[in-house]
Amino acid sequence: MYLAEQAAESASTFQTFDIFMVLFTILIAIGLVRLLLQRPRKNLFAIGFAAVSLIIFLVADAKMISGW
Repeated sequence: MYLAEQAAESASTFQTFDIFMVLFTILIAIGLVRLLLQRPRKNLFAIGFAAVSLIIFLVADAKMISGW
């Protein structure tokens, strides 16, 4: 009985959607870098939105990875 409970607790919580979360985070980071490298005129709203989105996704990824 104890071994079955221990095996159930050590089960991984990895899901295939986790891969998409990491890919979306990378995509947002690339977009933020491209926005920051624009020369003539920067879109401050887009930079702010991308920065907030990146922070939220990084926190979600950290929480997700810590649960693996």
